[in-house]
Amino acid sequence: MSESTVITRRHWLAMGTLSLGVSLVIMDATIVNVALPVVIEDLGLDSAGAQWMNAIYSLVFASLMLTVGRIGDLYGRKRLYAIGLVVFMLASLGAGAATSPAMLIASRLVQGLGAAMVLPSTLSTLNAMFTGRARGIAFAIWGSTIGGMAAVGPLIGGWLATDVSWRWAFWLNIPFGLLALVGIARTLDETRDPSLQRGADVPGVLLSSIGLAGIVFGLIEGDYYGWWLTDAGDLSPVPVALALGVLLVALFVVVERRRVRQGKVALVDLTLLGIPSFRYGITAALIVAAGEFGLLFTLPLLLQGALGYSALGTGWIVLWLALGTFLVSGATPRLAARLGQTRVVRIGLVLEAVAIGGLALTMSLTIPGAAIAAWLFLYGVGVGMATAQLTSVILVDVPVAESGQASGFQTTIRQLGSALGVALLGGLLISTMTSQTEARLDDTGLPTEVQEQVVDVVHDSAGAGIPALAADPSTADAAVEAELALVQASRITTGVAAGVLLVGVAVTFALPHRAADQAPPDGRTSGAGETARGRRRRAGETAG
Repeated sequence: MSESTVITRRHWLAMGTLSLGVSLVIMDATIVNVALPVVIEDLGLDSAGAQWMNAIYSLVFASLMLTVGRIGDLYGRKRLYAIGLVVFMLASLGAGAATSPAMLIASRLVQGLGAAMVLPSTLSTLNAMFTGRARGIAFAIWGSTIGGMAAVGPLIGGWLATDVSWRWAFWLNIPFGLLALVGIARTLDETRDPSLQRGADVPGVLLSSIGLAGIVFGLIEGDYYGWWLTDAGDLSPVPVALALGVLLVALFVVVERRRVRQGKVALVDLTLLGIPSFRYGITAALIVAAGEFGLLFTLPLLLQGALGYSALGTGWIVLWLALGTFLVSGATPRLAARLGQTRVVRIGLVLEAVAIGGLALTMSLTIPGAAIAAWLFLYGVGVGMATAQLTSVILVDVPVAESGQASGFQTTIRQLGSALGVALLGGLLISTMTSQTEARLDDTGLPTEVQEQVVDVVHDSAGAGIPALAADPSTADAAVEAELALVQASRITTGVAAGVLLVGVAVTFALPHRAADQAPPDGRTSGAGETARGRRRRAGETAG
């Protein structure tokens, strides 16, 4: 498909097939957020379990992305996409049928495995099937799908939790997954890299997976076990897990560099980080994902726990984020052609930071829903601008022969950002809310046993139990204090998220500036035969 070739009907259908699979795995990362209070009540999830339900999906997703990206390059990306969808649908059946927190979390783990097969195979297939301007359009659709579906998930989850059952938030994947399988069979080309060295990097998989798991475990469980000492005065497992996680990730870097030098199969060729657009692009991507998925985890807890919204009402509020993303997606390619991709990414991140900062400053128990919706709409516009163009910026200088590995790498970073966002912002919200509740109740004169009961309910339910406390006359006054504590915790959490996004803005100034129509059309003409090191040198010249 040359640059001058008109996009055919089959290629439009292929684009739809790839986007449908992406929609399912991305939407599933957020669809249960607004249903959390219902799930907590139905299955007895505690606050750590609620975080794990979200984080385990992203963590497995991130840990296995690099491995399965390489498998797709070796044995066929179309085949991997189909297998991944089947695994994802089977796990969705199990999640919907869960009868305990352990069964739900285990099903989410397997869902993450299926998602890890789907996402890199769709991106590398897109990278191989489309060229020139058509490739830019395809990237814009793919990237906007990620941002938009992350926001549509809460609306669908809210509707199902309110009018049907939260279980259908998972079972809904089955019919649409079957439709995607039909599209795979009829519209996608099988692509692979026959020159890729065969073999497996078992040490790399183990080091990266266990290392990331240790870091996320420490961030989520710190509030439960204690950041340094347990309540009994013993050493907490949290600092051990964090230190071990960081050590294993550092060892992973050393091992991968050594394997590349020795000519062995490596999970990822870290020389890709020598390409400026790739290195700084994935850094910005991590920050964007952490902010978005952290917000989508914490915001429903505030809306339902303190502001009186139902699950469906929460979904309607969060829908404004999706509307902003979708409405700007059509204009983003034209903006990139006029301003340059890097500048569009930067503007998008600035809008995200302004929106989240504005939400933090205006948040209160009496804030109108229209005000929250307006801030989320602005945030969605920023997500639509940043996410779509960021994907293209990250891969623009990567040789097509390494597109599967690079796609897996950048998607790993996004999913790692998602897990860290849930762990960091979710943990910050819960710990701040708990301490704020304790402090406020100390000034009420309520009996100590009542105070302890309220604090335990607020902490263990991640704020979802506050409405039940408000409905009980004996704890109604304490519930008001808990609501105020949740609002204050949300203001602090969103303020921190805005600050992190500003760091992302700073990172974009290190990205090479290139207008969309100046970008290498597909990497095939001048880069298909290059090594990552050769392309890195050429990309560095472009940056200079």
